[in-house]
Amino acid sequence: MSVDTTKEILAGQAAVVTGASSGLGRATAIGLAQAGADVTLLARGEGDLRQVAREIEEATGRRALPLPLDLADEAALLAAVDATVAAFGRIDVLVNAAGTDVPGSVEGLAVADWDRVLAVNLRAPFALAKAVFPHMRRAGRGTIVNVSSVADKRGWANASAYCASKFGLTGLTQALTAEGKPHGIRACVLYPGGMATIWGTWSAADRDDQPHELPPPTQALPPANVAALIVWIAAAPRELVLNEAIVSPLDEAGWP
Repeated sequence: MSVDTTKEILAGQAAVVTGASSGLGRATAIGLAQAGADVTLLARGEGDLRQVAREIEEATGRRALPLPLDLADEAALLAAVDATVAAFGRIDVLVNAAGTDVPGSVEGLAVADWDRVLAVNLRAPFALAKAVFPHMRRAGRGTIVNVSSVADKRGWANASAYCASKFGLTGLTQALTAEGKPHGIRACVLYPGGMATIWGTWSAADRDDQPHELPPPTQALPPANVAALIVWIAAAPRELVLNEAIVSPLDEAGWP
C-alpha cells in the first residue's frame, strides 16, 4: 500500500492514541496524522502532549486534541472518548500504545504495584475499547490496535505483572475480534521486540528500574518503524484483518 493510498483511506478519520507523549505512542500519533487522520493524544505529561499536538498541527494541518490523564482513571478515559467524538464527530481507530512496569520478584512485588501495572496495561485498553465500540459499531467499521510485547510470548524473571498484563492483551484482543467482526470492527495485537524508547531499551540503560537486560542500540526498533506498521493496519482493506504480528529488529538477539 502506497503512502498516497494510505492518505486517501485515512483522510478525515479520527484516532485515539495512548502513550502519545513519547516513544511509540508519539510516533503513531504523528504517523496517523501524516496519513490524514485527526488524533486525540492521551498520556500523563501535559507539556509533552501539547508539544506533540503543536508538531502535528504545524506539520500536517490535521487537528490534534491533547488530553492529559491517568490511564488508571476510568472516568477520565470515558471523558476522553466523549471529548473525541465532540471534537471530531467520530472514532475510527484506537491504538493502545501506553505501557508501564514495576519490576520485582514475585516475593518482593507489592500487590499495589501489580494492580497499577494491570490497570495501565490491561484495564485501560479494555475500558477504552468498551467506550469506542458503540461508535465503531454504529459506523460499521473501526480498527483497534493493542501494543503488547514479546514478553507476551515468553515470561521473564522479575516481570510478573508486566508479563501477565501483556499476556492478557492477547486474550482481550481475540475477544474484541470475535465480538467486533460482525460489525466491521477489527482488532490486532502487536508484539514488538526491543524498541528505542525512553524506558524500553538502551536510551535508558543507566536507569535503576530497568526490569530486563537491554539489547544493544543496533538491535532496537525505531518507534517510527513500528508506527508505520500500525498506520498500515489502520488503512488496510476493510476485508483484511491482521490478527497479530511479532515485529523485531533483523539482528535482535533476544527473540526468538
